[in-house]
Formats: sequence, C-alpha cells, structure tokens
Amino acid sequence: MSPLFDGSFSRGEHMRHTLRKKRDEQMPKSIPPRRPGRVRAPSDDTQTGAFPVVRRRPLRTLNSNATRVRLVTSVLVALMCALLGFGYAVQVRNNQSSYQSLSEEELVRVLDETSNQVDKLEERKSQLNQQLTSIKSAADKQKEAARIAQQNEQSSGILSGRLPAQGRGVVVRVTEDSDRVDASTMFNLIEELRNAGAEVISFNDVRVVTNTYLLDTRTGLQCDHAKLHSPYVVKAIGDPDSLQNAIQIAGGVGSRIKVQFHASVSVDQSDSVRIDQVRRVQDYQYAKPVE
Repeated sequence: MSPLFDGSFSRGEHMRHTLRKKRDEQMPKSIPPRRPGRVRAPSDDTQTGAFPVVRRRPLRTLNSNATRVRLVTSVLVALMCALLGFGYAVQVRNNQSSYQSLSEEELVRVLDETSNQVDKLEERKSQLNQQLTSIKSAADKQKEAARIAQQNEQSSGILSGRLPAQGRGVVVRVTEDSDRVDASTMFNLIEELRNAGAEVISFNDVRVVTNTYLLDTRTGLQCDHAKLHSPYVVKAIGDPDSLQNAIQIAGGVGSRIKVQFHASVSVDQSDSVRIDQVRRVQDYQYAKPVE
C-alpha cells in the first residue's frame, strides 16, 4: 500500500490534496495564493506599489439639506417665541407687582391723576373745537382767527416759555450726598410732574419746555446748554396735592432717588410759586402756520 494510503487519509481527501498541490505549483510565484474567506482587490497588491481605492462618500442630496435647514429654522423660531413669551410674562408680572404693592389710598391718587389728565385733554379738545367752529361760521375768517390768536396769546406764551408765570404749585429740592443723581432720573422726575398736571416747570435757572433735554457731565448735569450743580431745585405750577403725590408716592421717583443715590428729596407746597425764567422765541426754518 502506498504511503499516502496508510489510513491517515481517505481516498477523497487524497484526491483533493493532490489537486490543490498541482494548482499551487502552476500559479505564478509573484501572485500569492488566494486564502479562503478573504477577497483581495487588484489595487491591494503590495508588490506593485498600488494604493487601495478609497471610494468617495456620496454627496448629500438637496432634499436632505432642505430638511436640515427647515429643522434648524423651526428650532430657532421656537426659541425666539419662547424668549418673547418669557419677556412678556416678566413685564406683565412687574407691572402687576408694582400696582399690587400700592396701598388703596395710593391707587386712588394714581386714578385721580389719570382722570385729571383725561379731563384736561377733553377740555382742551372742546375749546379747540369751539374755536374752529367760530372761525368757520364767521363772515371774516381772517379777523376771527386773529381775535382767537390774540385771546390765546397769553396762555400760549406761558406754555411755550416766552412769558413768566405765577401760581400754586410745589418746589422740589434734590440734594446729593456721595453719589451723583444721573440725568435720566431727574428727567423722570420732570416727566412725573408733567403727568401730574404741571403747567409750568423750571429746573434751577432753566425754563423747561417741550424740547428740553438733560445730559450727564463730569461735575453735574447739563440742561439746555446750562451746566447745573446740586442742590437741584425744580419748581412746578399746578395742583399742589397732585404734584406732591407724584413725587412722594411709594415706589415713585422720589423713593428711587433716596434709595439708589442716597440723596435727600423734599417737596414743599406753596400758594405762590413764581417762575421768572423765559425762553427765546425759536426761529422755525421749515414749520409754517396754517392759514
């Protein structure tokens, strides 16, 4: 018996071994035999020095990009809506808390001031309507308009700051301590007096009119080109009780000046507040009266 058939191999195994040996002998030496379970690409040949082929990633389609843009946009819009809602809720809560902290008497004062402003606006509207009707019904409209203008000259001169004024009102004094009161706070004080019905206001030596402005400087404040220093004296002609309540109301501008700037604020009522400061008539370049 041949040594190949010594019992260690069967006939089938012997034939497969012989065929595999012949196939390996016939293959070129430069090409390594194929191993079962691994497929080698032609470009993986290390003897030829070729590099493996790396396939490019497929480009993203327009649909996928559009979907991603829509998703990002939706997220940003939702975030902005959430921020706006949060800001609105905080503002409403602050307004509610500011009114909730007021006492019943203080709420009545605020309501009275608002009602007085509405009544004055309605009264002024009625006066203007009567004057307009009088001009339209007059035979000589120019003469009637001149008469009404002369009639309103005194009141308009006081409102525009061309004429001095005297009447009941208050005198507000703000004296700084270690901290300086800024221009925005003093402007709020003037606006509170206006909202309370002040007809004429002066700030130290400056007559306050519609185009009055305040600025911060190194040494104090600047009001309409005039440099002012503490103590600041604000005179206002109007209903004394309403003007005093506008400054001394709890949580109002007077309290903020005391707490934030550690300054002293005093409000004195007077039956004779005199404001002698006047303003020069402004020369209008573009505005012309309606004929």
